[in-house]
Amino acid sequence: MIALVFVLLIGNLNPEAPTYQFMGKHFLASYMDCDTDALSDIDGTIAAMDSAVRASGANILAKTPYIFPPNGLTIVYLLSESHASLHTYPEHNACFVDLFTCGDHCSAEKFDKIFRAYLKPKKVNAHIFLRHNNIEEETYSQDFLPN
Repeated sequence: MIALVFVLLIGNLNPEAPTYQFMGKHFLASYMDCDTDALSDIDGTIAAMDSAVRASGANILAKTPYIFPPNGLTIVYLLSESHASLHTYPEHNACFVDLFTCGDHCSAEKFDKIFRAYLKPKKVNAHIFLRHNNIEEETYSQDFLPN
Protein backbone atom coordinates (compact mmCIF):
# COMPACT_ATOMS: atom_id res chain seq x y z
CA MET A 1 0.00 0.00 0.00
CA ILE A 2 2.83 2.41 0.83
CA ALA A 3 4.44 1.69 -2.58
CA LEU A 4 1.15 2.51 -4.34
CA VAL A 5 0.84 5.82 -2.50
CA PHE A 6 4.49 6.59 -3.31
CA VAL A 7 3.91 5.92 -7.05
CA LEU A 8 0.72 8.01 -7.03
CA LEU A 9 2.48 10.92 -5.32
CA ILE A 10 5.71 11.05 -7.32
CA GLY A 11 4.94 8.96 -10.41
CA ASN A 12 6.52 5.90 -11.88
CA LEU A 13 10.29 6.07 -11.64
CA ASN A 14 10.85 3.14 -14.00
CA PRO A 15 12.93 4.58 -16.89
CA GLU A 16 11.76 1.74 -19.16
CA ALA A 17 8.08 2.62 -18.67
CA PRO A 18 6.37 4.07 -21.74
CA THR A 19 6.20 7.85 -21.75
CA TYR A 20 2.99 9.79 -22.23
CA GLN A 21 2.42 11.03 -25.78
CA PHE A 22 0.69 14.36 -26.24
CA MET A 23 -1.11 13.35 -29.42
CA GLY A 24 -4.21 11.63 -30.61
CA LYS A 25 -6.28 10.64 -33.60
CA HIS A 26 -9.86 11.76 -34.06
CA PHE A 27 -11.90 9.71 -36.55
CA LEU A 28 -15.21 11.19 -37.71
CA ALA A 29 -17.55 9.42 -40.11
CA SER A 30 -21.02 9.75 -41.57
CA TYR A 31 -22.52 6.48 -42.84
CA MET A 32 -25.44 7.02 -45.22
CA ASP A 33 -27.88 4.75 -47.04
CA CYS A 34 -27.22 2.02 -44.47
CA ASP A 35 -28.88 -1.38 -44.26
CA THR A 36 -32.26 -0.51 -42.73
CA ASP A 37 -32.57 -3.71 -40.69
CA ALA A 38 -29.05 -3.39 -39.26
CA LEU A 39 -29.46 0.28 -38.33
CA SER A 40 -32.85 -0.37 -36.69
CA ASP A 41 -31.55 -3.31 -34.64
CA ILE A 42 -30.48 -1.57 -31.43
CA ASP A 43 -28.87 -4.64 -29.82
CA GLY A 44 -27.07 -5.51 -33.06
CA THR A 45 -25.83 -1.93 -33.51
CA ILE A 46 -24.48 -1.83 -29.95
CA ALA A 47 -22.76 -5.19 -30.47
CA ALA A 48 -21.23 -3.95 -33.75
CA MET A 49 -20.03 -0.76 -32.07
CA ASP A 50 -18.53 -2.80 -29.20
CA SER A 51 -16.70 -5.00 -31.74
CA ALA A 52 -15.49 -2.01 -33.76
CA VAL A 53 -14.15 -0.21 -30.69
CA ARG A 54 -12.35 -3.36 -29.50
CA ALA A 55 -10.98 -4.01 -33.01
CA SER A 56 -9.45 -0.52 -32.96
CA GLY A 57 -7.35 -1.58 -29.98
CA ALA A 58 -9.14 0.73 -27.54
CA ASN A 59 -10.19 -0.38 -24.06
CA ILE A 60 -13.81 0.20 -23.05
CA LEU A 61 -14.15 1.46 -19.48
CA ALA A 62 -17.90 2.24 -19.59
CA LYS A 63 -20.70 2.87 -22.05
CA THR A 64 -24.01 4.67 -21.77
CA PRO A 65 -26.74 4.10 -24.37
CA TYR A 66 -29.92 6.11 -24.81
CA ILE A 67 -32.77 4.89 -27.03
CA PHE A 68 -34.98 7.35 -28.85
CA PRO A 69 -38.19 5.35 -29.42
CA PRO A 70 -38.80 3.42 -31.47
CA ASN A 71 -35.25 2.63 -32.70
CA GLY A 72 -32.95 5.67 -32.59
CA LEU A 73 -29.77 5.23 -30.59
CA THR A 74 -27.10 7.40 -29.07
CA ILE A 75 -24.29 5.66 -27.22
CA VAL A 76 -21.17 7.13 -25.66
CA TYR A 77 -18.13 5.06 -24.69
CA LEU A 78 -15.56 6.07 -22.12
CA LEU A 79 -12.26 4.57 -23.25
CA SER A 80 -8.98 4.37 -21.42
CA GLU A 81 -7.63 6.13 -24.54
CA SER A 82 -10.44 8.79 -24.64
CA HIS A 83 -13.97 8.31 -26.07
CA ALA A 84 -16.23 7.07 -28.87
CA SER A 85 -19.81 7.93 -29.76
CA LEU A 86 -22.56 6.84 -32.13
CA HIS A 87 -25.74 8.67 -33.11
CA THR A 88 -28.23 6.85 -35.37
CA TYR A 89 -30.94 8.41 -37.52
CA PRO A 90 -33.00 5.43 -38.74
CA GLU A 91 -35.53 7.78 -40.36
CA HIS A 92 -32.68 8.96 -42.63
CA ASN A 93 -30.93 5.55 -42.91
CA ALA A 94 -27.80 7.18 -41.52
CA CYS A 95 -25.55 7.53 -38.49
CA PHE A 96 -22.58 9.52 -37.25
CA VAL A 97 -19.61 8.09 -35.35
CA ASP A 98 -16.67 9.61 -33.56
CA LEU A 99 -13.60 7.79 -32.22
CA PHE A 100 -10.97 9.82 -30.39
CA THR A 101 -7.92 7.95 -29.10
CA CYS A 102 -4.80 9.32 -27.43
CA GLY A 103 -1.40 8.01 -28.44
CA ASP A 104 -0.79 6.06 -31.62
CA HIS A 105 -1.63 2.43 -30.85
CA CYS A 106 -5.33 2.46 -31.89
CA SER A 107 -6.55 1.96 -35.46
CA ALA A 108 -9.47 3.98 -36.78
CA GLU A 109 -9.23 1.94 -39.98
CA LYS A 110 -9.96 -1.32 -38.12
CA PHE A 111 -12.88 0.38 -36.33
CA ASP A 112 -14.26 1.65 -39.64
CA LYS A 113 -13.90 -1.69 -41.43
CA ILE A 114 -15.89 -3.57 -38.74
CA PHE A 115 -18.62 -0.95 -38.57
CA ARG A 116 -18.99 -0.71 -42.37
CA ALA A 117 -19.31 -4.49 -42.58
CA TYR A 118 -22.27 -4.31 -40.18
CA LEU A 119 -24.06 -1.23 -41.60
CA LYS A 120 -23.31 -1.85 -45.31
CA PRO A 121 -23.54 1.90 -46.13
CA LYS A 122 -23.72 2.95 -49.77
CA LYS A 123 -22.03 6.27 -48.98
CA VAL A 124 -19.39 7.13 -46.37
CA ASN A 125 -17.72 10.41 -45.53
CA ALA A 126 -14.78 9.78 -43.17
CA HIS A 127 -11.86 11.86 -41.95
CA ILE A 128 -9.03 11.46 -39.44
CA PHE A 129 -7.63 14.46 -37.63
CA LEU A 130 -4.26 14.32 -35.89
CA ARG A 131 -4.48 16.19 -32.62
CA HIS A 132 -1.49 17.54 -30.75
CA ASN A 133 -0.49 21.18 -30.35
CA ASN A 134 -2.13 21.66 -33.78
CA ILE A 135 -4.97 19.89 -35.57
CA GLU A 136 -4.02 18.40 -38.93
CA GLU A 137 -6.05 16.25 -41.28
CA GLU A 138 -4.51 12.90 -42.17
CA THR A 139 -5.12 11.35 -45.56
CA TYR A 140 -7.62 8.60 -44.96
CA SER A 141 -7.49 5.47 -47.11
CA GLN A 142 -10.93 4.21 -48.02
CA ASP A 143 -9.78 1.09 -49.85
CA PHE A 144 -12.61 -0.91 -48.37
CA LEU A 145 -15.49 1.30 -49.56
CA PRO A 146 -18.52 -0.78 -50.49
CA ASN A 147 -19.07 -1.32 -54.22
